[in-house]
This record gives sequence, C-alpha cells and structure tokens, in this order.
Amino acid sequence: MGGIEKVFLSLAGKPLVAHSLQTFEDSTLVDNVVLVVSESARDDGERIVTEFGYGKVVDVVVGGARRQDSVLQGMDRLSDCGIIMVHDGARPFVSGDMISRGLDAMRMASAATAGVPVTDTIKIVDADMVVKSTPDRTTLWAAQTPQVFKSQLLREAHRRVTHDSTDDAAMVEALGTEVKVFMGSYENMKVTTPEDVSLAEAIHAARTRPSGPSA
Repeated sequence: MGGIEKVFLSLAGKPLVAHSLQTFEDSTLVDNVVLVVSESARDDGERIVTEFGYGKVVDVVVGGARRQDSVLQGMDRLSDCGIIMVHDGARPFVSGDMISRGLDAMRMASAATAGVPVTDTIKIVDADMVVKSTPDRTTLWAAQTPQVFKSQLLREAHRRVTHDSTDDAAMVEALGTEVKVFMGSYENMKVTTPEDVSLAEAIHAARTRPSGPSA
C-alpha cells in the first residue's frame, strides 16, 4: 500500500479511519472513543481527531506488537466503561444501525460480533493443497467488527488468553463463554489490498449518489 498505513488511505477525500470515527461520533449510543495507532502514526491520528473535531475521542494511544496488545492499550484508557466495542479502523462502512444491533446482541450473551453468512463454498485443505473436507456453508459466517463485550469479560479474556488471536471474540470463546453473532453488512469490508480501495470507492459512491426524481 505504498508505505501508508491502511487506516490513513484516502477514501472520498478523507482517511479511512475518519469515516468510521464519524459514525461513532454521531452515535448516541457511544460515549467515548480511543483511537489506537502505531507509534509512527500517532501524529497523524491526533491531527485527524483535531481536524475533524471528534469530541468523543478521549485519547490517541500507541498500540502494541500484536492486535490484542493494541486492544489492551486502548482498554486501559477506558477503565470506567461497562461496555467496550472494538472496531477495525480499516472498515469504513460501519453504521449506526450496526452499533445498535451489536449492543442488543451483547446484552443477550455478554459478548457479540458482527458477521455475515459466507456466500462462497469453503474447502479445508492440507499442506499439499489437497481438499480434505467441505464444511456445510449454512453454518459458516465471516466475522467482522464491531465486536461488543462487557468490559469485565473482555479484560478477563485479555488477562487469561496469551496465545496470538485473530480477534477479541476468539479470545472470549477460549474462556468457554458464548458469543452471539449479529448481522453485519457485506459492505462492511476491511480495506487490505489496493483492489479493496477501488471497491470501497465504488461502495462510497453508491451510498452517496443522489436519488433520482420520483416518477
């Protein structure tokens, strides 16, 4: 990605992370936001918060070596929060409705993750790229963020689960705790590759295109 951190790539004239920050800023269900960035990007993060006037952002902190280390750094600045929502800044299309659905799902199980049903057939393969099995697609969901947790539960997961984990929901699962899945969105993509930027631009253009006159 040309050496630019993906959350600072431009989408419709704004950094990716600014799009998701705006959604949390606008949500009446969110009180405080902590932006976690790499050490080299801290100045950029602080500049974005100031430039766009994100009043809910209480701090811009430097993350750790692993994803879970970065989440822990952010949690340390939210010591008084009873509920913590973790979101990937490279997913610019989180919505207010998604935030609401996540909180509703979390209240049923103490932990919840956004997700969407898998549409492709998935193959389990071995090291030689030989198909070993084909899982039932109807049981497969692709996890997204936001992920929502009771604060005490997420802190316990980070204290007890020390192996590398791809997301916070998996850490809570490792405790034997039920995690609910709520409907995310197929547009709630994670921008990872240059091709993703083009797709994100198309999604943004479709979302912001003025409606035509009614017949």
